[in-house]
Amino acid sequence: MVSVSVNKFRDNLKAFVEQCLSDHEPLRVTRRSGEDFVVMSAADWEREQETLFVLQNSSLMQQIAESAKTHSERTGYRPETDEIEEIIHP
Repeated sequence: MVSVSVNKFRDNLKAFVEQCLSDHEPLRVTRRSGEDFVVMSAADWEREQETLFVLQNSSLMQQIAESAKTHSERTGYRPETDEIEEIIHP
């Protein structure tokens, strides 16, 4: 993660915000006195929150593990041709 001082961030606010939005990378802003903070796009923050939710939900993690197992063993559900066509061409 890239870090900049709060003074540099303040002086180049628009450029840093645009960089966060276009690169989808958070920016750490450091302060001499006080805690640092992070700037990131709202969409990236929401994605991070969803990931944390899934990782903290043991039921969802179990479903993912079971799905990965059936996928690797090729024993999972196999849709029929008409089902695949319906998905591809709704």
